[in-house]
Order: sequence, then structure tokens, then C-alpha cells
Amino acid sequence: MIVRRALVIGALGLLLAAPRLHSQGQPRYRDFQLGGNLPSISALTGVAVSEARAIHLRPALMQELRWQRPYSSSTTPSQTDSAKQIVFSFYNDQLSKMVVDYDHERTAGLTDPDLIDAISVDYGPRLKPGARTGRGPLTRVEEESGTLIARWAGADYAVALYRGYGSDVRLIVASPRLEALARTADIQATRLDDREAPQREIARQKKETDDARASQEKSRVANKAAFRP
Repeated sequence: MIVRRALVIGALGLLLAAPRLHSQGQPRYRDFQLGGNLPSISALTGVAVSEARAIHLRPALMQELRWQRPYSSSTTPSQTDSAKQIVFSFYNDQLSKMVVDYDHERTAGLTDPDLIDAISVDYGPRLKPGARTGRGPLTRVEEESGTLIARWAGADYAVALYRGYGSDVRLIVASPRLEALARTADIQATRLDDREAPQREIARQKKETDDARASQEKSRVANKAAFRP
């Protein structure tokens, strides 16, 4: 079992540390294809499908799968990879966004131009500062990511590079089409939750009352049989 685990971790490290094999402008990050389904991303990362967290069940199924670089004292490829964590977001079983957080030690000393040059190898020249993309308001994730350093975009992908607190580096790779659908679904889901909140609260209070009554009756039966004046 230990050997098998080591092989899995080593294979994942090689996957994440491997050079980019796709051409510029492809809608993916490394080997993770935007639009890919949850099982395919699960297979690539080694994180079980059952680990995915449901964000909303309606009006669309929205899920998140989190990969974190495994801890090890050795210098396997997985430990030397710059990526520390990747959160994959899915809209109706289609990968709509990846939020990549890089290890602080692996990016220490890198300047913004250093990072921009490296990312431009995959996604081509960055957009000019201030260029319009037709996107809506910033999402919560974008607002929390820090200072926007650079952006890249194509017909079916959008990439943004951020520096956060403590100079942490984050890259967001998204499908504009799927993310637009996800935003709409998130708004609708929030409205449904707000509308049904009073009914859910009534149901919760009723359940608490019923549970308390059942517990009291159970105690009554047990104590009645054992009570001696």
C-alpha cells in the first residue's frame, strides 16, 4: 500500500511539473481542460470524486474539487512543483474555472515581469492594461485574490494573474461562457434560498421540538420503569 501511494504521488508530481505540451491559446491549464467533467479531473489529480463539495444543487449543479500538494520530506517532483493548491469549479459537470495558488517559497523573488513572461508562453501576449473584456462585476474570488497583475484572453478562455497578501501568487483560468452561466445560476440559487428561508426555519424548529419531545418520552419510559419511591 505504501509503495502504491508513493507511485501515485510521484505520477501526480510528474503530471503537474511536466512542461506544457499544448499550443498557445488552448482552453486549459497544464493538462486540465476547461469543460472537462468531474471524473476526468478526478483521475488527473488523484482526488476522489466523492471529495467534491456541492455548492448549489439547483437551478444547476455547481461543485468544487480541491487538490493540495501532498506533504513529503523528500524532493519528489510533486514537492518541487510551484503549485500548492488548485480549486476546480464545475457547472453541470463541466470545468468552468481553476484557481491556482502557488507556493510562496517557489515564487519568492520572482518579479511581475518574470511571472508574465512564463505565463505568456502558454497564453500568448497579455492584454493591454485597461483593455475591456465585456465581463461583469468582480466575483468574490477575484476580489479576494489581491492586486491584478495581468490578464490574457481568447475566444474560449480568460486568465488573470494576481498578487495577494504577502506577495502570494494566484492564477485564475476560466471559461467565460461557463462562468457566465455559473454566475447566473448562483444568483438564482441565492434567490431561491432566500425565498425558502422562512419555510426552512419553520421546519428546523419543528424538528427540534419533535426531537426534544421524543427524547423526553424515551427518558420518561426508562425512568418510569426504574423509579422506586
